[in-house]
Amino acid sequence: MNVDGPLADKRIVLGVTGSIACYKALDLASKLVQAGALVDTLLSYGATQFVTPLAFRSITHRPVVTDTFDPESEFANEHVALAHQADIVVVAPATAHTIAKLALGLADDPLTTTVVASAAPLVVAPAMDGNMFHHPATQENLEKLRRRDVVIAGPASGRLASGLIGVGRMLETPELLGYIAFALGRNGDLAGRTIVVSAGGTMEPIDPVRVITNHSSGKMGYALAEAARDRGARTVLVTAPTSLPDPPLVEVIKVGTAQQMCDAVLKQVETADALIMAAAVADYRPTAEAEQKIKKSADELTINLARTTDILQAAKGNFVKVGFAAETQDLVPNAKAKVSSKDLDLIVANDLTDPDSGFGTDTNKVTLIGRDLQVEELPVLTKYAVSNRILDRVLTLFRS
Repeated sequence: MNVDGPLADKRIVLGVTGSIACYKALDLASKLVQAGALVDTLLSYGATQFVTPLAFRSITHRPVVTDTFDPESEFANEHVALAHQADIVVVAPATAHTIAKLALGLADDPLTTTVVASAAPLVVAPAMDGNMFHHPATQENLEKLRRRDVVIAGPASGRLASGLIGVGRMLETPELLGYIAFALGRNGDLAGRTIVVSAGGTMEPIDPVRVITNHSSGKMGYALAEAARDRGARTVLVTAPTSLPDPPLVEVIKVGTAQQMCDAVLKQVETADALIMAAAVADYRPTAEAEQKIKKSADELTINLARTTDILQAAKGNFVKVGFAAETQDLVPNAKAKVSSKDLDLIVANDLTDPDSGFGTDTNKVTLIGRDLQVEELPVLTKYAVSNRILDRVLTLFRS
């Protein structure tokens, strides 16, 4: 169970309606529970033709509501009990019929009654045939919901149950989790702020085949981008190549080289409130890139290297500036020196020789050093938890 994530201890009402995509709702319910949420499920009659209440009850360990007037339900005496308790309501999958009812404000089944009675955020994940999704009535209904600040998650394009290729697939679970976290935190303590985060290891080309790079996985930067999004910030992620999927509802700018990252970051910070440079940017690059692949011939190969632009030194303006120091020795002295040389408000230092802090791990053990050079050592935490500790410091800097 992920007690560090944005869904921990949240009470989530999951509405499931009659689509073949119901099977994805089972996975969503499972992942929500694993994330520490308490999940109450509402199944429409149509949904029960695809999946059973027992399946959801087995996953959530909670009663499943299928009838507004079921005398055996713990919510039978008050049809809006779930609505009052919910931190968020998620309708996934949402059929065209259900979307129409939600747009009209109808309340004729457990799900629509709960939605109308709830003041909690609402996330709707459409799932239907492509022609149904593009129908003017469906588009008009979705626009009505957007005007009410309902978060519309998807749909995606791909092969549909009808065999057609088009738009109408329900989003996959990892994407939906991002939308849910966004909806829960859209009015959070970083709402109205723009935070630029860099991630990944840059690639400096030697020839059309080979590059100079490093072992950075990008996980720390991506976790920072997600955490900032989950606290309401408009988040821009400038990322070098990684194997990680794009975080939902984060503006992603993909770059390759250190110079490309520098150009992108300097452009984005013109309107930013904070810059957090978690990327592992190459310090040197080949002075020239060979036009053709260098053939293996001589026993030795010499490559001339030149310094790259220090992005943190080049980034100037009225914004909070946070750097990272990945060190293998003299962690605190080296990090303190960078606070001054790069004019940082905060530096996040980690020892790459520590097995909990190396490249590619899901945890990190960092030391935070402010402009006053005061040192705060954090224990081993998930990278998402570390991100929130960093953002706590950024928020304090905003206020001061």
